[in-house]
Amino acid sequence: MFERSRLKTALLAAASGAIVLTAGCAGSGGAKKDTAYVARDVDTLYAAAKERLDAGRTRQAAALFDEVERQHPYSPWARRAQLMSAFSYYAARDYNKAIQSAQRFLSIHPGNKDAPYAYYLIAISYYEQISDVTRDQSTTLQAKQALTDIVRRYPTTPYASDAKLKLDLVNDHLAGKEMTIGRAYERRGKWLAATLRFRNVVDNFQTTSHAPEALFRLVEGYLALGIPGEAQKAAAVLETNYPGSEWYARAYKLMARHAPQNVSA
Repeated sequence: MFERSRLKTALLAAASGAIVLTAGCAGSGGAKKDTAYVARDVDTLYAAAKERLDAGRTRQAAALFDEVERQHPYSPWARRAQLMSAFSYYAARDYNKAIQSAQRFLSIHPGNKDAPYAYYLIAISYYEQISDVTRDQSTTLQAKQALTDIVRRYPTTPYASDAKLKLDLVNDHLAGKEMTIGRAYERRGKWLAATLRFRNVVDNFQTTSHAPEALFRLVEGYLALGIPGEAQKAAAVLETNYPGSEWYARAYKLMARHAPQNVSA
């Protein structure tokens, strides 16, 4: 969906406010030894967490950042550690824990200056879990809601600008799911159910790449249902918005064959 390493670098820069690096995948050996409870001063503990993150041992880093907050909850470092923990879980691709950590930060510091970053981290953690259009899209809907929240809450931030771009991709994905279901209904001769899916794409996802095909499928569906007037309306919208497209050419041929009286000269 995007160049993940560049995004991780930007996210870490925002979370740390000082260092820029690209965290790798989680390390394995020695995690329990590194993160076992040992009372340590906050500087030592935070430095140990940062060292693990620099080395790409992201799960260990997250656990140590959690320890910063647990052992030193009233330290100025505790707030920063919460964000760094959320980022570390994200870098380890443990998206559920990344979301939980960021949500916890927001519950404790709802008006903090770093709240936009926390909201963004939640959004991209959902975003990176989006599955292909043949599978359940509940996570896609969660990503859309989280991205929409950023645009609504922080419209002038760089996070909102990126969220808008990602919303376009999310909407295209949701439209693709509707198209997949609609085509399946078509193949089974369930024309009414199919047209409802294609109508949803035309009404709610008209700026996506699926809109021209959805209009053509509506022409097919309405003709099959015996309502050529509605098919003509869909074809007219297709002609107005996508006159040179393959989908309009196919729609015109269909109309000429099955409802010539509704085709303008």
